[in-house]
Parts: sequence; structure tokens; C-alpha cells
Amino acid sequence: MSALDKALDHSKNLGVDECEIVQIKRKILTVRITDSEIYELKNNFDENFGVRLIHDKKIASSQTSNGDEIHKAIDNSYQTISHLKPREFWNGLPFELKTKKNLEGVYDKKLDEINGIQASDIAQSMINYALDEKISAISGSLNIVAENFTLTNSHGLFETDKATYISGILNADSQVGESEVSGIGQGCCRTLDEFSPQQIGQDAKTMCIESINPKNCEAGEYAIIFEPYSVGEILAFVVASNFDFKTFSEKKSCFSNEFNKQIAVENFSLIDNPHTSQGIGSKPFDDEGVETKINRLVKDGIFSNTFSDLFDSYKENSKSTGNASRPGSPMGRSAESIPIALPHNLQIKTGDFSQDEIIKDTKKGLLVGRLWYTYAVNPIKGDFSCTARSGIRIIENGEIKNPGKSVRIVHNLKKLFQNISAIGSNEKNVIQWASLPSITPSIRVEKIQVTPI
Repeated sequence: MSALDKALDHSKNLGVDECEIVQIKRKILTVRITDSEIYELKNNFDENFGVRLIHDKKIASSQTSNGDEIHKAIDNSYQTISHLKPREFWNGLPFELKTKKNLEGVYDKKLDEINGIQASDIAQSMINYALDEKISAISGSLNIVAENFTLTNSHGLFETDKATYISGILNADSQVGESEVSGIGQGCCRTLDEFSPQQIGQDAKTMCIESINPKNCEAGEYAIIFEPYSVGEILAFVVASNFDFKTFSEKKSCFSNEFNKQIAVENFSLIDNPHTSQGIGSKPFDDEGVETKINRLVKDGIFSNTFSDLFDSYKENSKSTGNASRPGSPMGRSAESIPIALPHNLQIKTGDFSQDEIIKDTKKGLLVGRLWYTYAVNPIKGDFSCTARSGIRIIENGEIKNPGKSVRIVHNLKKLFQNISAIGSNEKNVIQWASLPSITPSIRVEKIQVTPI
């Protein structure tokens, strides 16, 4: 009998109504880059367990890293039950998963078995493609994760999932010209063959060099072309929370009163896609054992759905969309005892235009490759703020004229959705550090006010 089976039996002997146990075994290989060379190679192996008990509709939880002490974690949780408030709306953990989709492009034996030397070679390749006489320093990291996730509960549910992830990011700095500038390159996927260290290095170098000797951006209204990495920033830190069922139900989303209404231009569709190949958040079942499904949050501009887990959906007498998540850092899952509702892969449906075509069609605009300090200022109204500090190009009459200096953007999400004037065909996997993964092309948004910094 396995440790998990023994632990479930122990919970039954205590008379616990429901017990859920998650187990995660992870290998994390990290290569850190500083001053244009590999600074550190770190290899971590860990195993953790999370326990959630539900008894008399009261929910308690605990964690341990020792498989022989899961029963103690159960005892600790059980002892706190009497002090907790019952959640009368709770309607039970799921039973055995009836169907489970077999996903492609989410596990790679090569990544699972990769060693430090091979990882260092990949990181060095990232560096080599970013080197240039105009580049003064390169920094960044390469992260490779291989994990085995197991989820079981007292209703007979037992599911396992093997997954691999690889993500690289480089920052290239230059001191050529009047002021220091930088550029970023980023890439992430689930299999080694789809990962391009060369592209990461080239992107960081190109953005940095094209940012040298930036010109002032006059205060005023611009059409802004957000490149994929900056779109991912907005999706993760501004957009996602507005489609959380809990936020929506509590009237804290800027779209809470606009369900089934037009909230964006007709050619804009936002999807939570847990089944796409190479998606960082792709998985066949969520972290409560509910089957994942493609969820169309915005369909042809219409607010069509939200995402939820069991707790939040039960609270509103609704049904989970299969979005329970126990996020791990830097990617993948963890053994957090209590899951939260998160999108798996926020995906913007691609358009028909290349980025170059969008630029040629822009009279007065900015091309923004990178955003910083992106956060909601007034979430209920949809107001947010962000800063473009590098990777800015000034567009005049369809041509990139000059790199631009830093600007601050204070805008509104509802207005942004209504003023999308072009969607690119250049789809890319994006993930900010320890944040939500997305799959997005470039988008152009009209009537955005910018202020020079």
C-alpha cells in the first residue's frame, strides 16, 4: 500500500468526511547569467505533499515534505476543524475522472533527463546570440522543470500527470549613446526541440541596439502597438482577474455588469486554452481533478464566460470550469493545500496582419516591446498603470523613425478592448516571472494617452 493510500485510510479511520492529498515531485535546473557569463548552475530536487480535509463542511489544510508523516499532517488539520466556520455551500470533492484528454507537446523525456552541462550549453547559446560590440552586459536565466503530479481523494479519484517546462529570459544592456538602454528576449515551451535559445539572444540584442539614443516622446495620444511580451504583461496583471468568477460575482470586475454584452471589438477573442501543445499552463485535469476544457472568455467581442474552481462555484450554486490551480515557481504545479482559481493559458486569437503590416498602417504611434510596473489602479473601473522604459520605437506615417524614451501609460481596460484596431499573426508563448502564462500576438490599440518620464 502506498503512502497516499495509507494516509487516505488514516483519514477514514478518523471519520473525516473528505480528504484530498496532492503529491508533487520536482526537478528544477536553473542557470543564472550575470555580466555576460554563466554565474551559477543550481539543481534542486524536492517532494512535497498537501492535505485538504473537509469535515462537517469545515475545511482545513496542512503540508509536509515527508511522505512518512502525511498522517501527522492529517491529524494537525483535523485538530483545527472544531475551531473553523462551516462552509454550508460546499458540495463535495470530485469522484473518479470519467474522461481525460491525452495532450501532446507537454512532456519531453529529453528535458526530464537533461543534465547541468547540457543546460549550461543552452544558456551559453542564449548569451552568444546576444553578444555585440554595442552590448555592455547580459543577464538572465534559464529554468528547466520536470515534475510528477499526483492527486487523490477519499472518493476514489486518483490522477497523475508528468510534465516538463523550459523557459529562458535575457536582458541585454548598452551604454553606447547618451543614456543606458536595454532589451529583452524571452521564450518558453514544454519540449526541448521547440525551444530556441538563438531567438532569445537575438531578440534581446535587437531590442537593445534599436533602443540606443532614444528621442523624447511628446505627451499626447498615440496608437500603441504592444508586442507579445508586453501584451502578456497586461493579460497577467490587468486582464485575467476580471474574468475570475469570484471577482465577477462580487461585482469587483470592471465587466461585472456586462455579461453576454459586447465588451471588445468584434474581431477580438480571448480564450483560456488548457489543451494547446507547448502551452506552459496546459494540463488534462485541474488541480482538484476536474477535467479541463477550452473556455471562451470573450468570443467575437462578447463577454461569454468566467473561470472558477469548486469552492467559488459552489458558493454561487454554479459549476467549476476546471480552473483550480496550485501554481509552482518558476513554472508548473505545487503542493499547496488549498487551490485557487486561475486561467491555464490566456490566448488571444490571432489576426491576419504581420507586425510589419500593422506598423505600415500606423500614422502616429509607438511600438512597445516591454512593460514594467503594470498594475490595476482602480480594478472595479478597469483603470491601470504601466511604464514602458525600453524597447520603445516611435512610428510616423508607417515607419519607425526613432527609439523612444520612457513613458508612463495610465489607461482603462474597457477602453482598451473597445479600441483594438489590429491583431497580429505573430503568436508567441509568454510568461512573466512567477506569473500567468499566455499565448498572444501583437495588438494595436488606438487613443492611448502617454506621458514622458
